[in-house]
Amino acid sequence: MKPRILIVEDEQALNLLLRYNLESEGFDVDVVERGDDAETRVRENTPDLVILDWMLPGVSGIEICRRLRARPETKQLPILMLTARGEEAERVRGLGTGADDYVVKPFSLPELLARVHALLRRSKPEQVMKVLKAGDIELDREKKRVHRAGRELHLGPTEFRLLEFLMVSPGRVFSREQLLDSVWGREAYIDERTVDVHVGRLRKALSRGREPDPIRTVRGAGYSFNERFAEAS
Repeated sequence: MKPRILIVEDEQALNLLLRYNLESEGFDVDVVERGDDAETRVRENTPDLVILDWMLPGVSGIEICRRLRARPETKQLPILMLTARGEEAERVRGLGTGADDYVVKPFSLPELLARVHALLRRSKPEQVMKVLKAGDIELDREKKRVHRAGRELHLGPTEFRLLEFLMVSPGRVFSREQLLDSVWGREAYIDERTVDVHVGRLRKALSRGREPDPIRTVRGAGYSFNERFAEAS
């Protein structure tokens, strides 16, 4: 799946500029304009990276950064801060609250994009890997092909995206709502039971005979890619 980036910035013109350029780079981009909205959005669906403005209505960027670092779920979440403050003392303060990097406005877009890529390479190398492997399953993200034990599997587009999303975070359990948002998109208005249908199709395509099922159902919670699958294969 595309790396998900949350932009927290109250300047609409800058929001549009960042969204356009980040989406052109292949990222899935979400935007909020208030600090308190940012905290809610992160809790709903944790992004892979946050671009966070220093000065925000509601709750300041510095305070949001502190809160994210205080939660175990977002302690390691990459945060790139944007600010008009250029003094050394302010840069040190921004980094001291837990930000991973710091860009002063006005900034160069190529530089910002390079910093985004660098943060993702360090924090989530699996997000930029071209081929995902687990046990005898291999998923090629560029060629859109999946092989198991040397044979090619024929997956539909949705099943491919679902498998890719689960393989990026092995062992993590995703609710049906989270899978709908991440695989189908936030704007998709479909029933959560649709997830069960596509998981069933994916399982049927992945396993034949006595091959172990790599998709784990967690009753009352959702689905995950079995992190111990590689050991059993």
